[in-house]
Amino acid sequence: QVQLAESGGGLVQAGGSLRLSCAASGRAFGIYAMAWFRQAPGKEREFVATVDWSGDSLDYGDSVKGRFIIFRDNSANMLYLQMNNLEPEDTGVYYCAAGRDVGVIPAAFHYWGQGTQVTVSS
Repeated sequence: QVQLAESGGGLVQAGGSLRLSCAASGRAFGIYAMAWFRQAPGKEREFVATVDWSGDSLDYGDSVKGRFIIFRDNSANMLYLQMNNLEPEDTGVYYCAAGRDVGVIPAAFHYWGQGTQVTVSS
């Protein structure tokens, strides 16, 4: 089992940047594929980005391609999401998740953090 804790959210103006962090503890972090999802009020949880255990295989949701970067540091048990050129539509609670393999749906991931709020003002 792995425990996840997100940080780095906040309020930012459109066009700005934020870096989210996800600290993992428990079983070996390096064996898990990881992902970021987000959820806006009244909407379903949306896929943002995923990365395999090695950091070499990546995938992004269409709405964030070219603006967000997912990366991990297995030596530090950390996952990151660099968010650039933020838009008001990026507002939501961002969750990190861990699972056996990369995926784009929440059901593919077994472990979740509590989330961190990101608010982008226009």
